[in-house]
Amino acid sequence: MRLNHTRRGPAPSRSVIRRRRRAAQESRSGLLRIGVLRRLGRADRWAFDRVAAARLRGLEYVLPRLSRSADHGMLWFTTAGTLGLTGHPRLRRAALRGSIAIAVASPAVNILGKQAFRRKRPVVDLVPPIRIRWKLPTSHAFPSGHTASAAAFATGVALEAPAAVAVPVAATAAAVAFARVYTGAHYPGDVLAGAGIGALAAVGTRMVWPARPPVARVTRAEGGNVQVTPDGRGLVAVVNLGSGTAGDADARIVPGRAEVALALIEAELPAAEIVRLDPDDDVDKVFAEAAERAAVLAVVGGDGTVNAAARTALRHDVPLLVVPGGTFDHFARALGVESAAQAIAAYRNAEVGRVDVSYVTPLAAGPDRDEERLFLNTASFGAYTELVDRRERLERRIGKWPALAVAAVRTLRHSEPVELTVDGRRRRVWLAFVGNCAFGSRGAAPTWRERLDDGRLDVRMITTGRRVPRVRAVAAILVGHLHVTPGYRAWRATGMEIVSPDGGLRLARDGEVAPLPPAVRFGKHAGALRVLCPFTSPSP
Repeated sequence: MRLNHTRRGPAPSRSVIRRRRRAAQESRSGLLRIGVLRRLGRADRWAFDRVAAARLRGLEYVLPRLSRSADHGMLWFTTAGTLGLTGHPRLRRAALRGSIAIAVASPAVNILGKQAFRRKRPVVDLVPPIRIRWKLPTSHAFPSGHTASAAAFATGVALEAPAAVAVPVAATAAAVAFARVYTGAHYPGDVLAGAGIGALAAVGTRMVWPARPPVARVTRAEGGNVQVTPDGRGLVAVVNLGSGTAGDADARIVPGRAEVALALIEAELPAAEIVRLDPDDDVDKVFAEAAERAAVLAVVGGDGTVNAAARTALRHDVPLLVVPGGTFDHFARALGVESAAQAIAAYRNAEVGRVDVSYVTPLAAGPDRDEERLFLNTASFGAYTELVDRRERLERRIGKWPALAVAAVRTLRHSEPVELTVDGRRRRVWLAFVGNCAFGSRGAAPTWRERLDDGRLDVRMITTGRRVPRVRAVAAILVGHLHVTPGYRAWRATGMEIVSPDGGLRLARDGEVAPLPPAVRFGKHAGALRVLCPFTSPSP
């Protein structure tokens, strides 16, 4: 009998077995993903049909028009313009951050996202014609561009603005997102994806522009509150009507911030004594005479005027009320006082905090404080003093802000390093900044602090070799990342000594430039100044 034997091939190798298993696993996972996507698609269409079938009285006319107003970001850019016109720094920052977030989110969604997914628009058979008042968009549906812009702007505003502004903006953004589904333009999934992308774009702006805390922390003064009166009796307010202006205060049509603050103080605190600073007055003498009569010394003006008031308040040991009336008002904003109304509220609240005061004094000076030059915000030397000089020469002709921009460009192009000895080490310093307490941002002129009582000096310098890296340094300064500039140095200290071998040193303290001896010492008076502030918190 003849037997047939089946020939078997060689057994597969281990690598072949692994490839087969991997292919089988990928096939199963691919089928699983397809199944999940199909279920999500069915849920998305079911949710769309439910919204389409809904009848919301009063919104049939409102939501389509709201959706239409958000075309091309017009609703949000109009809101940003309105916030900017208020003049409040926090609202201006909120408007700018929200606009930048839209500029990031919109291309990401409309150029990249829609082309990558190419999802078709919903079928609008169930949507009542009254909601479809304009031609439906013909672009791809996923993700929703309107929702991305709405979420980007609302998140950007929420990072900067108070809740009284952020909540209505967020509610409007949510209404726009819902309107995109209610009018048949998008599936709910498109809207959720757009909202996520927009929020991420807004949060991502913090990488290049960190959000600032609304108020720096201040130690509550021992001994409790000061005695205040409802009508302002005992308050002496020294007002510099020339603060924050480039021209003659009497020749302006629109009143300046100092004039508005003065009018509000006279209306709200009629018993307060008002002292007006004239251009020819001896500032220190005026403040000294006011402090002798004051239970609380108030100052209305910019950072330079506040600096003079702080010197007097320290010498006479009276609490200081800061009323913003200048261009930048860095110290007032750090305290959480951004308007005259907030300053008046801080006076009536009667809570006193203690803040640090920094100083610079000649090395040869004795223990007497008369030779100390105080600063509450910053002291700068090198290119910054040239910038201030150029700005002051230009501002009467073209205004303060244009003068500042022109002066910055000219200074950064033509300034030269200064030979200095810093704590015993020779350095060629192009730009130097010394802050009263640690500043949070990374730019050449940081503006916000988390604390006003940390006992530290924040020192930042750009030191150079023979060649100044101007282009890279200017770019780093403009984008606020000074730390990427070659030669950048930063440290925290309680004191520092500076010697200029070539002679005198020019220093800008709180924006005011003055000459100093060639050898000086920086130091701190921790918690020396008493200030009235709307919010105080104890140190940990």
